[in-house]
Amino acid sequence: MHHTLTDIGNFIFISDEPEQADAIFVVGGSLPELPELAAELWKNGYAPLVFIGGGVSIKRGSFPGPRTKRDIYNKDYKTEYDFYRDVLLRAGIPEYAIAGENRSGYTKQNAQFAREAADALCISPKRALLVCKAFHARRCLMCYQLAFPDTRFRVIPCDGFGITKENWFLSEYGMARVLGELRRCGEQFTGEELRRYLS
Repeated sequence: MHHTLTDIGNFIFISDEPEQADAIFVVGGSLPELPELAAELWKNGYAPLVFIGGGVSIKRGSFPGPRTKRDIYNKDYKTEYDFYRDVLLRAGIPEYAIAGENRSGYTKQNAQFAREAADALCISPKRALLVCKAFHARRCLMCYQLAFPDTRFRVIPCDGFGITKENWFLSEYGMARVLGELRRCGEQFTGEELRRYLS
């Protein structure tokens, strides 16, 4: 059983060292720590452009607001994009370095609409950094790699809800989130998409 848990953890959790890239993509969500990490990468000169995404939750039909740091990020945000943009601007990222979309309701759309935004700007990134929650890393990479088949992604994970590769199996919540991700990695992709991802 221990080997199975290790295999699942190794599959779901991906972590790369950042390297020089053409763009930073931030997967939509409600944690300010993600765009804060993207801002840090931008300030350190890793990429000239930050793509943010996210509309409203398909489960709720609205953006529920920041999950953490509500005392800092306390505006009435209509979408995840609005929220992330505010985080980036407060961190000192200039408007010209921010791009993205505000229509997506789930991760796969995040990636598809990010591709549309990049195409609209005539940007074809050869290398990109992908900022996401740690336990969300594999599915994010699958989605973005399918949307950008010619791009080499480096996954830069951010701690999400305290769930890590080392502790996810120690709590019911961690087990539910990680095994849910494992299930979605199979359910949310067609056989053709999985073959393309694995090739």
